[in-house]
Amino acid sequence: MAYPIPQMRILVLDNPKELTKVMQEIKVDPYGIKMMLPKALTHLIKINSLSNIVANILKQELLSIGGDVAIAKDALTGKSKKTDCLLIGNLAQFNRLKEKLNRQPFGLNRLGEEISSLLNNYQKKQFILELGRYKLNLERRTQIMGIVNLTPDSFSGDGLYSSSIVPRPSSIKKVIEFVENMVRDGADIIDLGGESTRPGARPISVKEELNRTVPVIKALAKKINIPISIDTYKPEVAQAALNNGADLVNDITGLRNPKMRRLVAKYKAGVVIMHMQGTPRTMQRNPVYRSLIEEILEFFRKQISLAEEAGIARDKIIIDPGIGFGKSLQHNLEILKRLSEFKSLGQPILVGTSRKSFIGKVLRAQVNQRLFGSVASCVLAAEKGAQILRVHDVKAVKDALKLSDTIK
Repeated sequence: MAYPIPQMRILVLDNPKELTKVMQEIKVDPYGIKMMLPKALTHLIKINSLSNIVANILKQELLSIGGDVAIAKDALTGKSKKTDCLLIGNLAQFNRLKEKLNRQPFGLNRLGEEISSLLNNYQKKQFILELGRYKLNLERRTQIMGIVNLTPDSFSGDGLYSSSIVPRPSSIKKVIEFVENMVRDGADIIDLGGESTRPGARPISVKEELNRTVPVIKALAKKINIPISIDTYKPEVAQAALNNGADLVNDITGLRNPKMRRLVAKYKAGVVIMHMQGTPRTMQRNPVYRSLIEEILEFFRKQISLAEEAGIARDKIIIDPGIGFGKSLQHNLEILKRLSEFKSLGQPILVGTSRKSFIGKVLRAQVNQRLFGSVASCVLAAEKGAQILRVHDVKAVKDALKLSDTIK
């Protein structure tokens, strides 16, 4: 009699809650779940430019507990002095590695602490974002930031001003109605900008930007009960916005201006640190990177450190990799594909793909034909770790995310 083949399958589970649920269904002892869970969470960690001595010790120690480290061939033979490393192991092995490295010389104890911190950041799920008067819980569901362009020259054709004159009460009323519709559709944050940052856009004066934004923010703050964000890189505009009801500064230059860092700290406001190569006028002229994700990560590490030095608390900082800001089509696609790598910074991730040109290039679609592509990119970004999505079409994205978040 032939032995009956039992039913079997490969499980694709990418978070501890799902793993725990499967083990509970098997009726594994709770203590056993606690012990086995770290063994099922596998990670790859890349470390740049370690000395051969440190790299070889690292490889020996991780090998001894069942993991491994990929290093350059010349590092094994001694021909080179430094090598990049790829650490391969599960969470349990990395926890044991930290204990082993604590007993090693050459600064390996500090390296163990950095590896542990990196993994803790990556697995972080609970984010309470402090935005002025508001607190947003980012763990429960993906948040939506509605885009309000107070410009006559937005790339997406949705600018709410037909000219650059001081807005009349009638035009302010039009904007308020537009925003109230967004809030009804499910927006969690409203992001207002008075200067176009589309590729090739020319900067406008502080006075003109103030005229476009401040009257609207002042009126909106009395009408809606969600955070208001000011999309600007000018400290003077940010200050006026914060004085009149804004809670968050969305800075496309990523807090490079020390005046902006000091201002955000002074007002205890939230802030979006965005990555951009170049300026809006020049950013799409053949953008080139040595290593795209590594360079953006390094930029964020530096700017987060500067923000903290200026007095900005971590629970007020959001990061945005800057889709379309100094990136080619392939750069944008790579950022979305590898978005989860930014989780290692331990900060909420904001992504803005809505109606952007990379969608048009892939779909061969004009701006007014990019809704489905925008929604698809938003759902993918949320799946890869984005907690906030900056969008034009709030209702469509809200419905798609509700289904996606429910499945997750």
